[in-house]
Formats: sequence, structure tokens, C-alpha cells
Amino acid sequence: MTITEKNVVPVKTVAADVPQAAAPAVLAKPVVAKPVATPVVKAVVAKPAAKGAPKSAPKAKKPAAPKPVAKPVVAKPVKEKKPKMVRDSFTMPKPEYVVMDALKLRAAKLTVSVKKTELLRAGVKALAAMEDAAFLAAVQAVPSLKTGRPAKSKAKAN
Repeated sequence: MTITEKNVVPVKTVAADVPQAAAPAVLAKPVVAKPVATPVVKAVVAKPAAKGAPKSAPKAKKPAAPKPVAKPVVAKPVKEKKPKMVRDSFTMPKPEYVVMDALKLRAAKLTVSVKKTELLRAGVKALAAMEDAAFLAAVQAVPSLKTGRPAKSKAKAN
């Protein structure tokens, strides 16, 4: 197909639309309009259905591909949910606090390092495992304390 004067569309530019550096290059190229092709439509002729035949004939089936061998399903180990932690504070008399330090040293001599929180948790488990009479005796052996935080000292640091 050859380009004729009918296919060439003149280019109109506005000075505000074209940047100064690109203006000569844009003006030099003419825009050519391309002819639009019309799509070709094929006519489909329906065949009349034979008597006793179903209206839609089943299509030919492709040969079945061999199914891949399924891998044996391995049961994933069930993750134990981490227990939710609770942060708490408490007041303890100095002599009992010193006992906690002594218990930490005792565990270190037995080649086990423990933290204060682990000692407290072990104590709770030991109390829970006691029978009622032993538990009651252990609880009564601990004197009650005034609840709350200790008062701040009145001595001022210079």
C-alpha cells in the first residue's frame, strides 16, 4: 500500500503543549492515518439434529493423562501455643529475699542456673503438689504483709 496525500493528516501543534527542546523533532514527523480493517465474520451453519439423537452431541474426550503419584502426607507436629505471660510485682521481706539468693547459689552448685522467676514458679508448683494439710501449714508459716509499695525514704541525696 502506498501513502497518498489523502492518508496524510496535517499536524497541529500549540506552542504551550510542546517543550522548546522537542519542538523541531515533533514538527518534522508527519502523522500518517492507517486504514481501519474490518473484521471477517464467518457464518456458522447449524446442522439439523437427527431423530432420537441428543441435541448436543458430546465432544470427543482426550485420553486421560496418568495421574501423578500422590506423596504421602506427613502430619506436621502440632505446635504448642505459648502460654500468655502475666507481668506482676510483689513485695517481699528482706530475709526471704536473701533466701532466694541462697537458693540461686544452691542451684548453681548443682550445675543449674536459675532466675528468680524460675524459683518462684518452682515454688508455686511445689505448693500445688502438696496435700491440703501440708499446704495449709506452709501458708500459715508465712506472715501476712501490708499490701502496697514501701514508703519512699525521706533522706534527700545531696
